[in-house]
Amino acid sequence: MMDALGYRNQHHAVAAFRAGLNELMRLRGLTGARILDFASSYGIVTALMGRDLSLAKVFERYREPRFDSATTAEVIAWDRDWLAGLRRADLPLHFTGLDIMPNAVAYGLAVGLFDAGFVEDLETGPTSDALAAELARCDMIVECGSVAQLMPRALDRLLTASGPRKPWLMTSPIRGNERSEAAAVLRAHDMVLEVLPIPPFVHRRFESADEQARAMANARAAGHRVEGIETTGHFYAQVLLARPRDECTDPVDWQLPLVVPSMDLSA
Repeated sequence: MMDALGYRNQHHAVAAFRAGLNELMRLRGLTGARILDFASSYGIVTALMGRDLSLAKVFERYREPRFDSATTAEVIAWDRDWLAGLRRADLPLHFTGLDIMPNAVAYGLAVGLFDAGFVEDLETGPTSDALAAELARCDMIVECGSVAQLMPRALDRLLTASGPRKPWLMTSPIRGNERSEAAAVLRAHDMVLEVLPIPPFVHRRFESADEQARAMANARAAGHRVEGIETTGHFYAQVLLARPRDECTDPVDWQLPLVVPSMDLSA
């Protein structure tokens, strides 16, 4: 379904997340890292960060006819074996999944994507003690698709529960979905917010002319030029980075991915 709708956000964003993680680990002298996948759903971002895997390969796999009639237990068993063979051996990463959907988090745990998983709605209540303990050791929070930008209360609770050395936050909101409320939360935690210097990239196709019109109006209101971007028929996203003030190295010096903002997954 994601492929049919033209989703490509994760393909581009995760490459940037990996570059940010490399820089974070260099600065902090880490040999491994603990990452929270916020609004994780079934763990696609975790899969792309922690496995030798591309979004194209994920889409190809689930087009296999056997999945059309498979039971939940069969899919979990197949995916557990498949993902185990793709784990990155070069880097020990610990992933925590967080979502409000119990089935999604349960799947991520069952197939080995998440080392820990939590079903909590941080917009409506504080973190549990167990989640707070995970956050206290967290190095990076990642999220694809704008959710963190739309949930300033959740963002504040995440950072409040984090340790004195705040985790880096990397997210890939749709252009026009940036929120001043979220930026204010980050400033309150003495974190610096910036847009990574890579071109905007495809999130997914618009489903209707009305959706496109709304998206273009939102992007323009946020100060974006939409000609040649949202006018092509797609939502576009960008990568935002927030981090402690004393760790603000220049992303231009990182090995940032070459983003080709097309639908070509081979880019």
